[in-house]
Amino acid sequence: MKKTKFLLSSILLLTIASHSFAQTADEIIQKNITARGGMDNVKKISSVKMSGSINANGQDIDVVMTILNNKGMRQDITIAGMANYTIITPAGGWNYFPVGGQTKPEAMTADDVKQAVDQLELQGPLVDYAAKGHKVEYVGKDQVEGTDCYKLKVTHKSGMEETVYIDASNYYLIRAVDKVKVNGKEQEATINYSNFQKLPEGIMFPMTVGSGQGDVTFKSVEMNKPVDEKIFTPSN
Repeated sequence: MKKTKFLLSSILLLTIASHSFAQTADEIIQKNITARGGMDNVKKISSVKMSGSINANGQDIDVVMTILNNKGMRQDITIAGMANYTIITPAGGWNYFPVGGQTKPEAMTADDVKQAVDQLELQGPLVDYAAKGHKVEYVGKDQVEGTDCYKLKVTHKSGMEETVYIDASNYYLIRAVDKVKVNGKEQEATINYSNFQKLPEGIMFPMTVGSGQGDVTFKSVEMNKPVDEKIFTPSN
C-alpha cells in the first residue's frame, strides 16, 4: 500500500512539474511581449524601415533594411559608392553585390530562402507561436555577457531551430542563436540586440544589432509606413 501511495505521489509531482514547466515558458513569453510594448501594439506592426550603418574594418557602411510583414524584406548596402542589395520574399531570394563583381542579381538556393523567410514575420516567432505551428520550450537559465537570462528553444514550423535569450530583469530579447546550414553544413549564427529605445508607436526597439559581420547601429526606425512592393523585385 505504501508503494502504491509513493507511486501515485510521484506521478502527481511529475504532472505538476510538467505543467509548471509549460506555464513558465508561456509566462516568460507574455512578459517579453509586454516589455516590447504589449500585444496590441506588437500586432499592429505592418512594416519597418531601419536606416543606419555597420562598421567594417574601420569603415562605416550605410545600411537600409525594409520589411513588409510576411511579404518581403530588402537590405540595401552602399559600399564605395556602389549600391548592393539582398531581397527575400516567400517566393524566393536574390543577392546583387556589384562590389563583389556581380553583374546581375543571383537567386538564392531554396535552403537559403527557407532559412531566411522567417525574418519576414515582424511580430516575431513567440507571438501566438502555437497557432503559427512553432514550438517553444523553456530550457533553463544562462548568462549573456554577465546578464542573467531565460533560455527558450524555438522550433519553427519550417524546422529551423533557434535559442532565444530573454533578459531576466526586463524581459527584452537580447540574443538569438540560430542553427543554419552553410554549404550543406550546420552552423550556429548568433545575433545580439541592445540599445533599446521606445518608438512613437509604443514599441521598444533594439537600435543596435550585432552579428559576426559587425554591429549595425540604426539612426532611424520608421514603423507602419506604406511600402511599395515593387522594391522586392530584383533589378539592376
